[in-house]
Amino acid sequence: MKRVAYYKGCSLEGLATEYDRSTRLVCEAFGIELVEIHDWNCCGSSPAHSYDPLLSSALAGRNLAIAADQGCDVVMTPCPGCLKSLKGAQETCEDPSKRKAFVDLVGRDVDGMKTISLLQLLYEEVGPEAIKKAVKRPLSGHVLIPYYGCLLTRPADRAKFDDPENPISLDRLIEATGATAPDFPFKTECCGATYGVTRNEFVGRLSGRILDMASQLGGEAIVVACPLCQQNLDMRQDQINKFAKRDFHLPVPYISQVIGLSLGISPKKLGLDKLCVSPDVLLEDRAGDEKRVQEQAG
Repeated sequence: MKRVAYYKGCSLEGLATEYDRSTRLVCEAFGIELVEIHDWNCCGSSPAHSYDPLLSSALAGRNLAIAADQGCDVVMTPCPGCLKSLKGAQETCEDPSKRKAFVDLVGRDVDGMKTISLLQLLYEEVGPEAIKKAVKRPLSGHVLIPYYGCLLTRPADRAKFDDPENPISLDRLIEATGATAPDFPFKTECCGATYGVTRNEFVGRLSGRILDMASQLGGEAIVVACPLCQQNLDMRQDQINKFAKRDFHLPVPYISQVIGLSLGISPKKLGLDKLCVSPDVLLEDRAGDEKRVQEQAG
């Protein structure tokens, strides 16, 4: 069993508990032991580095140091914002002009640590083929839109994963469940990020474009790997509908929930009932319908 340090971050403690739950279940199904970082702290997200970049790096770096002390050399986080902070801490530690100050604050270096997203773990360590072989409840007949958001694969020199402008990892994982993943032109467009709190019209405009294009492509759901993207597209969908004068009704599950569903894990265990927009469309057995049609035709 592969051991990976697990940094879940603040979002998965609150509004995104279903992401945490489904992540654990899917990783367990594929023999990945998630070692939760003991006494982890907030990574600082976006506000900390605007106040003090060095202290912000040390804040995130403390989590890497604890993971190293727990005997792990790979840290996985499901949140792209947390990933950005953790990778930033590594870069600070590797910068000769900042290394001593960083080590003094953190208490040790974090050389050799690798930080990855859940998407990267599932794509590179598990792989679409292994997922395809493990599927018990194919999602055949469903059209699911792959939406990466703006941080998962960018900036390229920091992410070092997939193509920054036209990534395909999420597409391939969706396809491994049996579902169709259309080529989505807005797959790396911003959803409005934290402007959902201060400037609702930004989210209304940007997320509205994403929902509109997903609808035009016949999408039944938008699959994400980011808590903030999920909240903007799902929790704020009613706000977006009012802003855009539309009636979008697209569920926004996490990739871990979609894979878990295809593995036969119950929707309740995966936390699908926590989505604001009902995901019931995903529970329809289209694979069974297709099989019956084929049998009748044959």
